[in-house]
Amino acid sequence: MRIATLAISAFVLWVSAMAQALPAQFDLRNVQGKNYVSPIKKQSGGTCWTHGSMAALEGNLLLTGVWQSSGESGTADLAEYHLDWWNGFNQHYNADLDPKTGGLTVHQGGDYRVAAAYFARGDGAVRDEDGQSYNTPPKQFDSGYKTYYVNHIEWLSVGDNLESIDEVKQAIMDHGVIGTALTWSSSFYQSSSKTFYQPKTSSSDPNHAVAIVGWDDNKKTKASQPGAWLVKNSWGTSWGDKGYFWISYYDKVAGIHDEMGAVSFKGVEPLKYERIYSHDYHGWRDTKSGVTEAMNVFTAESAETLSAVSFYTAAKNVVYSIKIYGAFDGQKPSELLSIRDGMAAQIGFHTEELNWPVALSAGQKFYVAVELSHGGHPFDKTSNVPLLLGGGGRPIVESKSRPGQSFYLSQGTWKDLYSDDKSANFCIKGLTR
Repeated sequence: MRIATLAISAFVLWVSAMAQALPAQFDLRNVQGKNYVSPIKKQSGGTCWTHGSMAALEGNLLLTGVWQSSGESGTADLAEYHLDWWNGFNQHYNADLDPKTGGLTVHQGGDYRVAAAYFARGDGAVRDEDGQSYNTPPKQFDSGYKTYYVNHIEWLSVGDNLESIDEVKQAIMDHGVIGTALTWSSSFYQSSSKTFYQPKTSSSDPNHAVAIVGWDDNKKTKASQPGAWLVKNSWGTSWGDKGYFWISYYDKVAGIHDEMGAVSFKGVEPLKYERIYSHDYHGWRDTKSGVTEAMNVFTAESAETLSAVSFYTAAKNVVYSIKIYGAFDGQKPSELLSIRDGMAAQIGFHTEELNWPVALSAGQKFYVAVELSHGGHPFDKTSNVPLLLGGGGRPIVESKSRPGQSFYLSQGTWKDLYSDDKSANFCIKGLTR
């Protein structure tokens, strides 16, 4: 496969990085005398997931130096409650509905996939000084806001037997703070040693989001073997060790849970795109297994340049090929305008710049196709949100779709996804400048 050949060099570099020896102890608060962790905060309501998300973004901004280079001073400080109000999944606002309400209860939970959908749309993150308000909703958008975009979000895992723990450690060293979660219970926490361990035999599900800032291979917990993550909480500095504590490598949730265990936010930078074309308002809610090629149809709202495409992958080491077409007759896309090939090493959300940006005119239709080597194609649809950290129940969050928006290739024929599910759209976006 041609796209596999083009991706080999990137894969070799990635494997080489993973093969490097990692330290037994690491702390992002002190890396050669520099601190790459934002201060401890104290959450209100069930907003731990917003604090875990923003702690990770803030850490990436500090580690890469982008916070300072973009003109900010002091430590990175983003608005958790703007994400809380405007994530699009809750009873305050859901753009796929009219009236735009229904779903999650504000201040009562969310998860990292909810946060990812908000970041991918370019609705945030915004600075604390722009949109931080808990009691009343801040403005969703404002000309004075400075918005930060997340180019890549990766769902990692240490593996059932810690066989992939070095991937998580390397991500912390390379990209900063990582979002994680746990099942909070006082029975799992040792206040004397500030350590936490939920055995895998426990039946309890995750209910609290936190963030990993380091590790110690020799740290003892209630687990039978040593090794623990250094974790930043959002319960203020009077809790734990000035707001921090340790979670065992062998915990049931932290580092290993499919959706909440280890989520790395990479390439955080000031939003440089004028418009993000999208049909998947709620992001990755399901996966169309067996489908390798999918395509979204968009219409340019003005004269602009298509410069990047974003998409999700549901498996590791996925070779992708992005193609932009100028025409589609319902049978086959044509008029190839641009292409970008590569490989996504991890499960997650990816933003890739096109090799040749495409000039668009107002009203022009353009077709964004993404071929994935394996894992299927993630898509949005009406669904329940089972991981309501801080909240209860499994409310339905409604999505909407229209005919002619999303297509997939099946046995040589392009089919409209709307015919399968009238709420579904593929998670493929076009980003313009």
